[in-house]
Amino acid sequence: MEKRTRLFSAIAALGVAALTVTACSGDSGESGGSSDDPNEVTGTLRVLTPSYPASTEGQAAFDEVVAAFNEEYPGVEIEPDFATFGTLNEKISTSLASGQPYDVLVTGIGWVPPFASQGAFLDLNEFGVTADTVAAETSEAMVPAVTYDGDVYAWPLILGAKPVALSKSAFEEAGLDPNSPPTTLDELMEVAEQLTIRDADGNLERAGFDFWGADPRHAYVALLGATGPDLYEDGAPGFDGPEGVEALDWMVSAVNDSKITDFGLASASGAPLMYTGEAAMGMVGGYIDCEELGQELCDDLVFFNLQDEREVMFTGGQVASIGAGTELPEAAWAFIEAMATPDAEAAMASMNFAVPAIAGSEDAEVVTSNPASEWTYANLDKVVFEGGAANWLDLRDTFNTELQKALLEEASSVEVLEYLAAESE
Repeated sequence: MEKRTRLFSAIAALGVAALTVTACSGDSGESGGSSDDPNEVTGTLRVLTPSYPASTEGQAAFDEVVAAFNEEYPGVEIEPDFATFGTLNEKISTSLASGQPYDVLVTGIGWVPPFASQGAFLDLNEFGVTADTVAAETSEAMVPAVTYDGDVYAWPLILGAKPVALSKSAFEEAGLDPNSPPTTLDELMEVAEQLTIRDADGNLERAGFDFWGADPRHAYVALLGATGPDLYEDGAPGFDGPEGVEALDWMVSAVNDSKITDFGLASASGAPLMYTGEAAMGMVGGYIDCEELGQELCDDLVFFNLQDEREVMFTGGQVASIGAGTELPEAAWAFIEAMATPDAEAAMASMNFAVPAIAGSEDAEVVTSNPASEWTYANLDKVVFEGGAANWLDLRDTFNTELQKALLEEASSVEVLEYLAAESE
């Protein structure tokens, strides 16, 4: 496996100096970035973000953030680059290699260690940001997602969870109480077996538990978290112990022994099987459109968290960092603050099927508009997420490949997890 992405190759070739060269903000001259008065600061901030879709709505939401920022920094122009998560890593690595790094970068959860470990992000401590600040203004559970080696390198903006739901009607048909969901992985498997329906030829008609509604890697992170460990703990693998094997063995058994699901199961539309009636329990999205899918479906869903040693909910999300090469660090932080207001986060969340990360948003329309978002926001203190290794951007695809080997019984869970641990940096 390639041990480094193009980003890391670029940094290795250029050294730390590549991160401290003059960025586009340098057009303002030395005085532009050195004034303590925001009204006197001039220059340009290059902002890379996947948060705003290429639409009228997306442009309008971004323009509102820029307008709020310019009230404080009227002399600073914003040069946006609206990336997607498919192009984000390439854009960052290219900018570093060319000597024109971005000033503000919005990336995903799991992306902080790979970039912070290479010196590409500024430590936000110089702006008064600490782990306690993140915990107080967002959620304590988000602290590991934005820290590396004890320092904070990003600010949480929005969170896109993959909560678990059950079908009330399916439970009642099976003589089960939908208000008493399973509370251990053993119970989850037992209940899922009761809810699975196959025809006389063994063809699956209804899955007992659908973990294909999420990326298999995401499902594994959630199941692992329920057994106790995080995927990585202080940069070291947390999955290569007995709990990690237990979580992966659960997934293997679900496909091969208990047969509560089929390998690679997916609906024709690509929607979670819970939304199509093809599963009785499963992972879903953190947003559900009850008008589009029907109020009857929404009313049939009961949300619950995976549990065993602890109660957890998987989430992805978006976080904002400051590029180490910026000449306008204070302005860059002010732009992140403009993105992190309640209104700005609510707008961003609505366009990304997510919820705001900021505390106190339980009454925001984007949260109260549907049951999945309400559940997600109410359970942000229980989130688990992927990443934690310095080479995670390489390793995440390898994780899926290796997990699939276990699910197809081409390798044992122990073999797969030992290999992934050895590949972690």
